[in-house]
Amino acid sequence: MGDSASSAALARLNAAVSELKSLAIQPLLQSAVNALNAGDHRTGANWALKALEKDERSGFGWYMLALAQELGGDFASSITCYEAALRLMPDHADLANNLGRLAFRLGQTEVAEQLFRAFLARYPDHPEGANNLACALRSQMRFDEAIEVLKASIMQDPGHSVVWNTLGTVMAEQGDTQNAAIFFDEALRLDPDFAKARYNRGNMSLAMGEIERALDDCDTALGKKITDDERQMMLLARSTIKINLGRIGEGWDDYEARLHPQFSDVTQFMIDRPSWTPGVDLAGKSLLLIGEQGLGDEILFANVIPDVVEALGSDGRLTLAVERRLIPLFQRSFPAAEVGGHQTFKVDGRTVRLLPFLEGRTEAIDLWAPLASPLRQFRRSVEAFPDRVGYLTADPERTAYWRDQLSCAPGGKKVGLLWKSAITNGGRHRFFSPFEQWAPILAAPDVCLVNLQYGDCAAELEQARRDFGVEIWTPPGIDLKQDLDDVAALCAALDLVIGFANATLNIAAACGAPTWLISTPGAWPRLGTERYPWYPQVRTFMPPAFADWSPVMAEVGAALGGFTQGG
Repeated sequence: MGDSASSAALARLNAAVSELKSLAIQPLLQSAVNALNAGDHRTGANWALKALEKDERSGFGWYMLALAQELGGDFASSITCYEAALRLMPDHADLANNLGRLAFRLGQTEVAEQLFRAFLARYPDHPEGANNLACALRSQMRFDEAIEVLKASIMQDPGHSVVWNTLGTVMAEQGDTQNAAIFFDEALRLDPDFAKARYNRGNMSLAMGEIERALDDCDTALGKKITDDERQMMLLARSTIKINLGRIGEGWDDYEARLHPQFSDVTQFMIDRPSWTPGVDLAGKSLLLIGEQGLGDEILFANVIPDVVEALGSDGRLTLAVERRLIPLFQRSFPAAEVGGHQTFKVDGRTVRLLPFLEGRTEAIDLWAPLASPLRQFRRSVEAFPDRVGYLTADPERTAYWRDQLSCAPGGKKVGLLWKSAITNGGRHRFFSPFEQWAPILAAPDVCLVNLQYGDCAAELEQARRDFGVEIWTPPGIDLKQDLDDVAALCAALDLVIGFANATLNIAAACGAPTWLISTPGAWPRLGTERYPWYPQVRTFMPPAFADWSPVMAEVGAALGGFTQGG
């Protein structure tokens, strides 16, 4: 996105304020602009407040305060101030642009699109307006429209690095890493100090397996003048790059950026107890671990829980807050722990995680930590990942039930398939092959293919029947999205599970099921290895290049043929 505090935007604002010489508050507004130009958002806010104390109907006063609040990371207050400024200065197009950027940041992409269109109606050839509109279209996966907007801007004037950078991000979202890298290179040729473009190019290097180059670009970007939220975003990206290089301890240290209050996607954990940090003795303590990020991450990070239980000792007490669908599985797996569900809400664009099952009882908690944080102490090297198959325990009775059900299903070996994620934002679809690429696997002989895919997958099941003549057997009486404890039992009953790294594959692997993972270049959970140390029984397959699916799917198909024949 464009930047409300960019030199061009502030220059326009400075010029506008300079023309207000007849206003008594003009010197105060000018001081606010000067402070913002110097990157001092606190001083800028103070001068803006002084101006508003003298004239609360000053549109420019509200505008200055909005800019200062945004630069300070207080997006909820900032958007309120922008709205006040826009009511007082409805013809000021920059306000629509800035309000659109904040709406975009808070996930209101359709609102943002309309505000950007309003800005472009006033300034039809403005590169920042075109850039921001393209970003809103990209986030709605309207890639062709975004490209047309950017192409028109480039044809008007090819000298704007921000437009080339955004064109690169559109290519990256579609999985076209090579063209994306070319456009990021062009953005950097035009502006070698463009931190976001360098960071984005580093992400493409990571996807293409050029890990050292990715780290160099990320480090260089961090050395540029960037906002606090950009710094935390880049530190988080650098953490996965370091993990990819085997510098795992350093990577987990950088991974704490996800908890920084200035990180734009930070989760606010509503627990008023002291936080645990590495090195603090856990023996005999009452510790609360709170699941974080996605469902698959909660399963993955649970790898560390047995070590935490050991560190707490017989006199310690563990409480686990997990996604509610995981409660039975985690309670069975860690019977000495108290397991309850967390609840997550969006408040003013921020993620807030609550712990209703602990209401009125938090005083008994000595320390707390997000679930990934103990990795900093217990998993600082590949060697620290134990050769332990399965740390979660599927229900043995339900596992026996599913073995009985599977024995009645047609075919030979019972092989579960997972081919996509329910999460489509953030370009996640790039890490999953199109379903038609599964043809070599679907063609394996003497196998009963079992549907483990949660969400709406009717189109793929029909495609398998229509195009490949294969019936993927759907287990009866189970909701593959909601009944996760039963999903764990089903996976444990199968001969093999094959798929990409989504939540169900993590459940299968964590329960010790034989699992084949189709990974991607630069996938950080491999920890810089060719395997998956979180789950030692997992066999990993990788394409030769990012999104080059045909060779790896053929390899998996051939291996499955050998597996079903007892090879």
